[in-house]
Amino acid sequence: MSAEEIPAPATAPRMKAADRRELILAAATAVFGAKSYVGTTTDEVARAAGVSQPYVVRLFGTKEKLFIAVVERAYARVIDEFRRVMPGPDETRIDRMGAAYTDLLAERGMLPVIAHSTSLGGEPEIGRVARRGFSDIWRFLREEAGFTPETAREFFATGMLINAVVGLRLTGDYGDEVSATEVLDSCFPGAVEQVRTLLPAADEPW
Repeated sequence: MSAEEIPAPATAPRMKAADRRELILAAATAVFGAKSYVGTTTDEVARAAGVSQPYVVRLFGTKEKLFIAVVERAYARVIDEFRRVMPGPDETRIDRMGAAYTDLLAERGMLPVIAHSTSLGGEPEIGRVARRGFSDIWRFLREEAGFTPETAREFFATGMLINAVVGLRLTGDYGDEVSATEVLDSCFPGAVEQVRTLLPAADEPW
């Protein structure tokens, strides 16, 4: 997949530095999510963001540092979304948080980046950041959401299963393959069709 296939966000004249940084991170999330860390270049990210490659390098330095910023943003987004849906009845909290995680599919590359980060634990810097993000979510579930260790484990396990569904693009097998159908029905009760509209088929680009 080429970066040209990823729609470039519109840029605005005299955009604030923080806004331009966010624009680049959103574009980088989509590109890294589609092509992985190894398969992505800063030039592809720059084209997707509508900026020059030297600007990306000047802002972030190396591709590794750019990916780390993308991973940190992704884990922070997860916690922000969980925190956003916290208010409400305790008995439906886990359902609201699960729906919030699924809704992150709407941002291209978000969940694939999180899933990919967990496979890079052997990379010294990337692995350190991914482990910290993983731990931050666990602590949030235990300390702010008030989950027991068992509930946190089950919630986390479902999230990792969702990441596998996203990475494998199992939605294309829904209704045709028994295990894929059961997994999707289990992960997204009542929301399978919504998820299928958000995820590309196996032969489509992100």
